[in-house]
Amino acid sequence: MEMIFASLALLILSSLASAGAHKSLNPWTVAKTFAKTVMKRIHAWEYVFRGPWIIQAGYNNSNGQPYEVPTPDTRYVFVSAPKHIEEIDRAPDDVLSLQAASKHMLQPKYTMHGFIWSDLRGTEGVGFERSLRVILTSHLPSILHKLNRYAKARFDLLQQESPIVQGSRRSKLYPMMKKVVVVANAHAIFGEELGKNEEFLDTALNFVDQTVYGAEPLRLLPKFLVPIFGRIMASQFSCDKKMFGIMLPVVEQRFLERDQKRIGHKVPHHDDCLQWIMETSPKKNPWSPMRVIWELMAIWFGSVHSLSVTSSNAIYDLCLQPEYLQPLRDEINAHYDGFLQSGSGLPLLDSFLKESARLNPVETMSTRRCAIRPFTFSDGTKLGVGDWACTPVYAIMKDSEHYPEPLKFNGFRFVDPKVLEGKATNEQLRRPAQPKPSQFADVDNTWQIWGTGRMACPGRFYASALLKVIVAQIIANYDFELPDPATTRVGLG
Repeated sequence: MEMIFASLALLILSSLASAGAHKSLNPWTVAKTFAKTVMKRIHAWEYVFRGPWIIQAGYNNSNGQPYEVPTPDTRYVFVSAPKHIEEIDRAPDDVLSLQAASKHMLQPKYTMHGFIWSDLRGTEGVGFERSLRVILTSHLPSILHKLNRYAKARFDLLQQESPIVQGSRRSKLYPMMKKVVVVANAHAIFGEELGKNEEFLDTALNFVDQTVYGAEPLRLLPKFLVPIFGRIMASQFSCDKKMFGIMLPVVEQRFLERDQKRIGHKVPHHDDCLQWIMETSPKKNPWSPMRVIWELMAIWFGSVHSLSVTSSNAIYDLCLQPEYLQPLRDEINAHYDGFLQSGSGLPLLDSFLKESARLNPVETMSTRRCAIRPFTFSDGTKLGVGDWACTPVYAIMKDSEHYPEPLKFNGFRFVDPKVLEGKATNEQLRRPAQPKPSQFADVDNTWQIWGTGRMACPGRFYASALLKVIVAQIIANYDFELPDPATTRVGLG
């Protein structure tokens, strides 16, 4: 609250100074200017507490046109019409920048051990995109068996550590899912050595929370205060420094092995993002070990947070709709091995995960772009420098124009009807269905959780596959229910 009042005070002084500069203005005009400025700022701060409702209300009243939502740190312009979403995608990176928006969100200079993040995509190479979109995706058949083993072993360990209450193990869902995500994800991103280092895993887990809690207050501060409070905050937080310190000798060893391989020495083989990002870094200006670590820290944050929330929501939805459990369990028992070998398949589980994410997305907005230069949409809506273009992803996914009976949960909504033919599923589980089948990792104008177009999340195929691995462990190996049917998602731990 102190931050809110400080920000208001700064704006009030600015308003008075601006009004006072015009000596000819009468007191009534000065008072109106002052009141207008204060109310505008109060409305912007309202977003901090009621953001999802404000975005939804704007969408309901927009009739498909762009609409503005002021916030304490910037001005958001939300678009939902396909032509406007495509205009965001076509805009040059030096006009509308995903990099700049992500930099503002995460404040990496203060939350990621001094990571200096460029506003422009490609300034230092885009090898990480190829590593995630192409190399990681193509390696899914070779790494999923391994991730499956690590996820199962961690679930079993966590269950053994859980207290027994009235004959059943009690586990806090979200913390449990996050720990499993951390273990499996660490092996894919950092490799075997770090994936088996429990000190590193604990640090990497806490780093995610530290980044969330550290970046948000900095976003709300006036810009001139960010360096001061950012340095103070960075001096108090330790997870990013510790994570960096544990990773550095491992990454330096990989660089040494790479150099030895070039001169003919035999070196260990590694299938992980650390290796691929190192190998695809720019040839003319190769990344240092520090630069590779920073890139991995950013990828790590984005993947752990979204995977943990999405998997927790899916299990919660299964507790609320247990009628889906047997069809999903039958599919896993029959086809899980094939999924591990190919990296694709399990259409019923894929659809269930997608429906759960549709009604409970990780965020209410997507496709963020920060205007580095002024930009104008085809309808005349303007973005000034520092303004953001976004899509109201949650509102779009609750719109009956795009999703029949949008507020009704149908776990098999996205399944091809031919797949359901002959399966022992209740007819009610097949309605409502989408006019066109789709998959969780798809991208289109009504499914924006991965972003849009050429800048859609490059790791979405891996994320979708890992979600199936983690959720399938619980479905196949455990009977589960909420200890209190009235438990809300907020109460998942």
